[in-house]
Amino acid sequence: MLKRQHAVVIILAAGLAACGESSTLQVSDGTGTSPKLPEPNKTLIPTVNIAPAIGWPSGAAPVAAPGLKVAAFAQDLDHPRWLYVLPNGDVLVAETNAPPKPDDSKGIRGWVMEKVMGRAGAGVPSANRITLLRDTDHDGIADTRTVFIDNLNSPFGMTLVGNDLYVADSDKLLRFPYQTGEQSISGKPTTIVDLPGGPLNHHWTKNVIASPDGKKLYVTVGSNSNVGENGLDKEEGRAAIWEVDPATGNHRIFASGLRNPNGMAWEPKTGKLWTAVNERDEIGSDLVPDYMTSVQDGGFYGWPFSYYGQHVDSRVNPQNPELVAKAIAPDYALGPHTASLGLTFADGSQLPEFKEGAFVGQHGSWNRKPHSGYKVIFVPFAEGKPSGMPVDVLTGFLNADEKAQGRPVGVVIDKQGNLLVADDVGNTVWRVSAK
Repeated sequence: MLKRQHAVVIILAAGLAACGESSTLQVSDGTGTSPKLPEPNKTLIPTVNIAPAIGWPSGAAPVAAPGLKVAAFAQDLDHPRWLYVLPNGDVLVAETNAPPKPDDSKGIRGWVMEKVMGRAGAGVPSANRITLLRDTDHDGIADTRTVFIDNLNSPFGMTLVGNDLYVADSDKLLRFPYQTGEQSISGKPTTIVDLPGGPLNHHWTKNVIASPDGKKLYVTVGSNSNVGENGLDKEEGRAAIWEVDPATGNHRIFASGLRNPNGMAWEPKTGKLWTAVNERDEIGSDLVPDYMTSVQDGGFYGWPFSYYGQHVDSRVNPQNPELVAKAIAPDYALGPHTASLGLTFADGSQLPEFKEGAFVGQHGSWNRKPHSGYKVIFVPFAEGKPSGMPVDVLTGFLNADEKAQGRPVGVVIDKQGNLLVADDVGNTVWRVSAK
């Protein structure tokens, strides 16, 4: 009997990709300051449309926008997800993947989703390290590669304040001593604060950014579910951005109702904190747009009770109309299911036509037909606010057969004003520069 049930589950896993509904709108309809939000379309079986991860053929690369060129800064990495540029120009890359989280794959649904997501390239064990890349001859290719920190627990975000390097592991915010130019850190870290983790750690990535004066740290903590289906008690401290005092470890919820915030950056003109957020799934290919937004101190952004402001999600039990009434609508939609993760402003950019605005790394959809994301875009800004539709910067991550040659994640401007992009399926850091 067990073998028969196992076979049924395998058939379900294989067949899910052929099930579900399809989009009736364009990705552009769910993009911008006033996205279209159709009625929810909840189906018995959720739409699953994974682009199988295959990697890049030899010599292949993404396609850069006119006026730009792209080349590999570093190749043959192990699932590179996030990037940070040190003041001396060294580039840190988090080679990382999900930690063990056995409670997240319980039941048939969890097992099926685990197998399906594995097809997207997310099933490899985590390297659990941060690697330092250095371009000593300034030819646009990293010629020095060293293990900077290892034996971590699914590291993601990194930020430097003075001689203190902070790393956001999947369950802790850590501090390491750092001296300019050193190529590895072997000392034991100091734990600043424990972060939500454990055997149920659905959105495991934790990012960290420092305030401009370095006195506060801001840490992203994603939700433990899609829409609270594991119980709201499992969401304590989650779906939020924390403000942390690095001197004491004291922390508070800076903003909440953010289902899965990842990228964070300070908008250069206004000084406001912005974040890129992955919204909820399984109510149709056209819902809900991921988004980027300025973050208000004490602001509530809807999750799980409502989306895109005060659009109530009827799946959540119990409802909370008082909180919904306070929900803030995001500033800018980034298209439904695009998995917009990376975020950096163009401050210091030397790319023509990409001087004022934000670069966004879109990892790509699994819950939409046809696919969305799988590219890097640029959102133009004027006077500190989004001012138009996005422009494609880097495309071609999907081949003609809709298979993923790569999937972009973290984005950052290097010391020469070029754009670096972490590609966790292509195992490459790409460098985008002016022709």
